[in-house]
Amino acid sequence: MNTLISIAREVVTKDAEGFATKTDQVLALTFAYREGRHGSQKWVNRAAYSEATDLFRFRVIPGLSVNTAQVILCGDDRFEITSVEDVKGRGMYLEMLAKKVTPDG
Repeated sequence: MNTLISIAREVVTKDAEGFATKTDQVLALTFAYREGRHGSQKWVNRAAYSEATDLFRFRVIPGLSVNTAQVILCGDDRFEITSVEDVKGRGMYLEMLAKKVTPDG
């Protein structure tokens, strides 16, 4: 767990003239294990049904419910969460598959 990540949600605010502005509201800051997509057997099995580019795993944060409507901010990169799973159903670690968002779409 050596990568610092932020879990955030997009918030849309309107100014006095009615123009909408999207900003990120950081919900939590934590260290996580990050694994990029590569040719291992686990990623071969995941590739059949997922467009995920990275896997993140971190300890559960009490009081925070992580879902696919949120995003992960890691350095200068932004990731859309595609799936969230409780590792082994013990409530200790969360594993998320995420898709890297690029400026060109």
